[in-house]
Amino acid sequence: MIIATNNKGKIKEIKEIFKDYELYSLKDKGIDVDVQEDQDTFYGNALKKAKEIYELTKEPVIADDSGLCVLELDGWPGVLTHRFLGEEASDEERNKAIIEKVNSLSNRKAKVVCNMVYYDGTETLVGVGEINGNITKEMRGENGFGFDSIFELANGKTLAELSPIEKNQVSARYLALVDLKKQLDNK
Repeated sequence: MIIATNNKGKIKEIKEIFKDYELYSLKDKGIDVDVQEDQDTFYGNALKKAKEIYELTKEPVIADDSGLCVLELDGWPGVLTHRFLGEEASDEERNKAIIEKVNSLSNRKAKVVCNMVYYDGTETLVGVGEINGNITKEMRGENGFGFDSIFELANGKTLAELSPIEKNQVSARYLALVDLKKQLDNK
């Protein structure tokens, strides 16, 4: 299967969980494309990526979309998590902007949602993962990527303060991958 992402962190996480499968990155397949995430749901973006990469390769694809949803802000930034400041913004710039926006709120509760889609030209499967937590007042932790340094779990640690093994046992992507893997194993 082809993993439809150029994100090295995601590729590493997916390969660790899908150890029993033969997986290839876009780079492994010589594909240099960045699918435009312009759908209004995580599922829509993941399915679009999977279908576009499938059309290029005619090989089974897994693709995901995930994001941070601040409950008091009606799920913002949601599907725009990576893009709300523009495509060129860094993780640090996005995280600072999220913290700044949430600082005025009384409720810092948030969730991370991930939809992981498998597409093989005829069949579509979707794994869903969701975790709850809070937005921190400052970035903490050196591990992870994206918003991991500002998403605090019930244990008081951010995702970026967890080891990769610990994160892979609790992340929304992990839960979505496990859900999808069960479906694929039962095909």
